[in-house]
Amino acid sequence: MVFLFSVNFPERRMVKKALQSFFGIGPNVSARLLAKHHLHDTCRVGELANTQILEINATLTEMKIENDLRRQVLGNIARLRDTGTYRGKRHAMGLPVRGQRTKNQTITAWKLNKIDRKL
Repeated sequence: MVFLFSVNFPERRMVKKALQSFFGIGPNVSARLLAKHHLHDTCRVGELANTQILEINATLTEMKIENDLRRQVLGNIARLRDTGTYRGKRHAMGLPVRGQRTKNQTITAWKLNKIDRKL
């Protein structure tokens, strides 16, 4: 088991997939991190040297991921709700926010966004 940014990963796991398991890191960001640290796409976590693990940890601590990113997203939504914008009201009602159609599929949208509907 390799300890990477407060999480234990099995040694057989690909580094790219291990990085993608963090909230806020997708395929593009993980590929960019691998390129930055001169690692191959098929490199496994067990093949990393201690210095490479420390460098990746340092890079991850600089980025806003996991709970920090979640807090920022929730803060942005709360700000939209507090200012009374159209997007904030749509978030509060649990409806699609970015212009999706609701004439035929409002029920589906409400099912997907089960939150308290408050104006």
